[in-house]
Amino acid sequence: MTTFPRAGRTRTGYAPEQVDDFFERARSAYEESTLPGPRRPDAVDEDDVRTVAFDLVRQGYETSAVDAALDRLEVAFVQRRRADHISAHGQEAWMEQVADRATTLYPRLLRPAGERFAPPEKGQGYDAASVDALLDRVVAYFDEGEELTAAEVRGATFPPARGDKAYAEGPVDAYLDRVVEVLVAVE
Repeated sequence: MTTFPRAGRTRTGYAPEQVDDFFERARSAYEESTLPGPRRPDAVDEDDVRTVAFDLVRQGYETSAVDAALDRLEVAFVQRRRADHISAHGQEAWMEQVADRATTLYPRLLRPAGERFAPPEKGQGYDAASVDALLDRVVAYFDEGEELTAAEVRGATFPPARGDKAYAEGPVDAYLDRVVEVLVAVE
């Protein structure tokens, strides 16, 4: 059974066996999360969904279709965890937990533009001004209630840059994953 559309004959996509295996494990974990008792150590959760990577192969699954499904799956896991937490501890406890996570983002947001991340050690990185523009939107979301969605942050792309006009990609990606985690928790 084909779960996702395939990339064309000459294009690459995600390895179908890896994708199918991951989604099967995720489905099982999601269904088991309603059962009482401790979580299995190999069970998938929203962190696994956010960080999973698949090999690229010819005629694999279309990456955009799989990525969109992963985004929906992450939201489903977070909504389940939120509902369980609110049921056990109340809405206020959930919001306190989210606020605690959000405050860990602030130190970097308070840094001056151009100094929020280190430049790449060598080669290209993300254009610092473009990253700073997105982080300014994050500040406006937290401080002024401006609109910003997890999908916008997930879909953000940055032009390449070099030297002191660039930020190293890894730390930016990791930080934006944490921003997405907070935004999904309140959406």
